[in-house]
Amino acid sequence: MSEIEIATPEAPRDCPLCPRLVAYRRENQAAHPDWFNGPVPSFGTENARLLIVGLAPGVQGANRTGRPFTGDYAGDLLYSTLIEFGFAKGAYEARPDDGLKLVDAMISNAVRCVPPQNKPTPLEAKTCLRFFSARLAALPKLTAILALGRIAHDAVLTAHEAKRSKFPFGHQANHDLGDGLRLFDSYHCSRYNTNTGRLTTPMFHAVFGDIRAYLDGK
Repeated sequence: MSEIEIATPEAPRDCPLCPRLVAYRRENQAAHPDWFNGPVPSFGTENARLLIVGLAPGVQGANRTGRPFTGDYAGDLLYSTLIEFGFAKGAYEARPDDGLKLVDAMISNAVRCVPPQNKPTPLEAKTCLRFFSARLAALPKLTAILALGRIAHDAVLTAHEAKRSKFPFGHQANHDLGDGLRLFDSYHCSRYNTNTGRLTTPMFHAVFGDIRAYLDGK
């Protein structure tokens, strides 16, 4: 069986499953041969109790650097917050060799390849679900999941075969998924959301405060 057929937690470097994303990858490889330009692997420890789920790599962020949320504005807010709440140590310098380490946490994306206009299609999200589901299954101590945005939230529910109507997305909402697993929601920490005031730093910190309290109480 191939890597894809056995559904490994990380997509193969030359994953062929989504034609539109493959074409976009090749465009970026031609224009920027020094970029990562591939399915971005998850970052963190396999013993993590917290999994943070984003939408997809940013074209000049993780698609360029090869590490989730590294190299764009969303990473500035996310990693500084992780450090503040004890989920990371070191200094975030927006590059994969900055020495930053996650603590009891892992970061992944619902869709592993960068999509045009940062918008994966429903079919692309469904296709990539095999890797995301395998990622969840490979975290033996997983206790909390933070979904950054509705698409990430929906991917978690789909992976758990849970009804979306029963677990509606909402900023700072949290949901008991059973088996000791809780899903926390936040608006995505994108530049657009922060510039428009939809997500403020105190709002983002409030979500992490809830997660920290939940994990510390376990």
